[in-house]
Amino acid sequence: MTRKGGKAADDQPEAGSTDASTAAATAPARTRSRKPATTTSDAAIAPAGTTPDGATTPGTTPAGAATTPVEAGAHAPAVTSDAHPEAPATGGRQRRGGRDARRDAARETAPDAREPKPHRHRQRVAVIIPAKDESRRIAATVRSARAIPHVDLVLVVDDGSEDNTQHVAREAGAVVVRHSHNRGKAAAMETGAAVVAMRDAPDRLPRVLLFIDGDLGETAVNTAPLVPPVLEGHADLSIALLPPQPGAGGRGIVVGAARRAIASMTGWTPTQPLSGMRCLTREAFEAATPLARGWGVETGMTIDLLRQGFRVVEVPCELRHRPSGSDLKGQLHRAAQYRDVQLAVSARRVRGAAASVKQTVAPRQRPPQTHR
Repeated sequence: MTRKGGKAADDQPEAGSTDASTAAATAPARTRSRKPATTTSDAAIAPAGTTPDGATTPGTTPAGAATTPVEAGAHAPAVTSDAHPEAPATGGRQRRGGRDARRDAARETAPDAREPKPHRHRQRVAVIIPAKDESRRIAATVRSARAIPHVDLVLVVDDGSEDNTQHVAREAGAVVVRHSHNRGKAAAMETGAAVVAMRDAPDRLPRVLLFIDGDLGETAVNTAPLVPPVLEGHADLSIALLPPQPGAGGRGIVVGAARRAIASMTGWTPTQPLSGMRCLTREAFEAATPLARGWGVETGMTIDLLRQGFRVVEVPCELRHRPSGSDLKGQLHRAAQYRDVQLAVSARRVRGAAASVKQTVAPRQRPPQTHR
């Protein structure tokens, strides 16, 4: 229920939405193997149609969906069987008898058609959209994100919006979770990942997480190139490289500070360290938690994952979003970004220094001495 003017009147979940307070279940425990997830040969089939909980079924490609090319020979081979050896042609009756014997043998060895046949599941992708006061663009963003191949769930986390973002997103086909008050982007990302974990089937691989901004509009589908490197196991985290945005008023001060910090602490120099469009595995997300607060979430995530040996790549994507201008509001926004990036970097430098001191001060374990 909403008050007049679009403000949310209560925190009770409505039909088709999930309140963030009910998402108390935590994500699956992180393993240390860091083995890349593998996909089956039918992962290139574009989704068409959805089940009641948002799962796609193979078939025709929905309108506006980007398709994944299928290599020649990727179709399932014709099934052959050597259960019927050739019999010598020694007469009609003997041939008929041999055919009957072979048919009986085939019936004995053939599997029961009523028994369930084992089949492999392709890994799915969940799109998580943290949003605040994005009622003007969220519908287009949701509809465009649903057209990304392998996506079967689009989740919008309404982070305390004062407009009708949650209602517009739900009408566009998204699952909606709402914070009763603004808690920040990092909290919205963690809430979204927890809800996706609750919807993951226990007998299937956990969904790959694709985080995008709520103001991408119709260009949200262009984040599709971020998915294949993660699904195919070439990277644990892929980051979108955006083209120059018209109207952007920044001078690169915050981007430069984040880039230098990541390079000095990990040895890798990113091009766009503040890009919020990111695709990563469940294991990588768990390794990056707790996330850095505020606008330092991207910088902190990159440093944490690189330090732990995860693979990070940047992928060009043709995206358009609402940039911060050069007016007072834009300057205040960049000042908050700079503050949060420095806080995230400082916390990780202190953490790294503490780990080094602990290794130095801790006594070396010596093998037990035996007295003869």
